[in-house]
Amino acid sequence: MTVRRVAVVTGTRADYGLLYWIIHDLYQASDFELQLVVTGMHLMPRFGHTIDGIRRDGFPIAATVDLAMVDDSPRVVARAIGLGTAGFADVFADLHPDVVLILGDRFEALAAATAAFAQRVPIGHIHGGEVTEGTLDDGFRHAITKLSALHFTAAEPYRRRVIQMGEMPERVFNVGAPGLEHFFRTPLLSKPELERELGCPLDGVVFLVTFHPATLDPGSPAQQCQELLAALDAFPQARIVFTLPNADPGGQAIIPLLEDYVRRHPGRCRLYASLGQQRYLSLLRLVAAVVGNSSSGVIEAPSAGCATVNIGDRQRGRLRAASVIDCAPQRRDIEAALRRVLDPVFRATLAAVHNPYGSGDVAARILAVLRTVDPPGLLRKPFFDLG
Repeated sequence: MTVRRVAVVTGTRADYGLLYWIIHDLYQASDFELQLVVTGMHLMPRFGHTIDGIRRDGFPIAATVDLAMVDDSPRVVARAIGLGTAGFADVFADLHPDVVLILGDRFEALAAATAAFAQRVPIGHIHGGEVTEGTLDDGFRHAITKLSALHFTAAEPYRRRVIQMGEMPERVFNVGAPGLEHFFRTPLLSKPELERELGCPLDGVVFLVTFHPATLDPGSPAQQCQELLAALDAFPQARIVFTLPNADPGGQAIIPLLEDYVRRHPGRCRLYASLGQQRYLSLLRLVAAVVGNSSSGVIEAPSAGCATVNIGDRQRGRLRAASVIDCAPQRRDIEAALRRVLDPVFRATLAAVHNPYGSGDVAARILAVLRTVDPPGLLRKPFFDLG
């Protein structure tokens, strides 16, 4: 039996949560050797040192790549891409993977893709073909697409877009969004269990808030966050669970604002560096809305029957379910959107919302493709011309 070595790269709590069942099934399969490579925010104490959670999940870590990020300035992020490319080059030279699996659109992912491509290791890319006009991630994602040999998209329009970028149709697979698999395979916590885990009651109106910098928006991330917090003041009855932003340029300016807000509202607010996938998804089923600009509000929340207030341009261009309400990063608009998601008429529609990102079973589809392809044969990439 041929055993294929698959290196899976994870750099944030978010992408690890999306990759979890793929990692799990690769680890359990006798015809694959999982090579888990951990980098980025997982290694940073200020973001929860989430590599510890990966270890608790029982997955062996083949290597780590430290990006030496002392802050989130554009210069440090650019240097991190270089350091990451060098680090991944050494890791892949030592591990000799047959395929490198990369999810998404962050700078760590671009560094890993660059190193793998230069060493002639085929790349499988998950969540390509999407558009997020408000962030640098848009460029990173499309660059990774052109470096990759296999493509696993989350919806049919994204599959068509990858083909439009010149990728061969027979190498582009619409498998759906991997994060949705949790709703079928991950045991979620009950409300009492989650209240004990979080150390706070979850009665009444609860908002789950994650606000990241929109790295291509000319507005200040800190100012936009202040507008969000001012809008939340209009709902003194609401309990609010905050999670920290990603390590993107501008993110460090947001964190003190969140910390101060929680200090001023200790009875109804909590702030977490990372909730972990089980707690996060369990919370989705209980909250009135996901608020902010995280991709989870657009992709995963609709499958939990949860409303989303999506603020600003960070997710602009992505497919949306009817449960997602877009608004400008201004107090008045955010407040109006929050009032709408609390409207009983709107809430009555949530159970019937269709999620355009599929229905799960993504890991099995990806592993089936990895079993059938010839990795050396993937290195040549003809350009596919439309028409």
